[in-house]
Amino acid sequence: MPGISIHVVDVSRGAIAAGLRIEVYAVVPAITLIADGRLAASGLLEASELARTFKAGIYEARFHIADYYRSVGVSLPEVPFLDVSSFRFGIDDPQQHYHLPFKMTPWGYSCFRGGA
Repeated sequence: MPGISIHVVDVSRGAIAAGLRIEVYAVVPAITLIADGRLAASGLLEASELARTFKAGIYEARFHIADYYRSVGVSLPEVPFLDVSSFRFGIDDPQQHYHLPFKMTPWGYSCFRGGA
């Protein structure tokens, strides 16, 4: 099944990052918004726009980390270390599914291609 899926865990709190805002863009030929939503209680960005076949190309996911941590009551500096973090990735084979597991804290993150 082609498409993109994104799953986020807040490892600093040991919980799904429910409510985290995520935007997904196509980057080439011009930056174009594909999906903009908040992470569900399941830990997935449930956006129907991501369940389609994407052209080969460069894409970007933007994670609104500081807003999320503030919304769950985590105290951050006025100027947070991580505010909105972008992860650019490529789709080479449009027939494959691209799963992006994202693990985060207020001070760092890891994103990679998973096998979903």
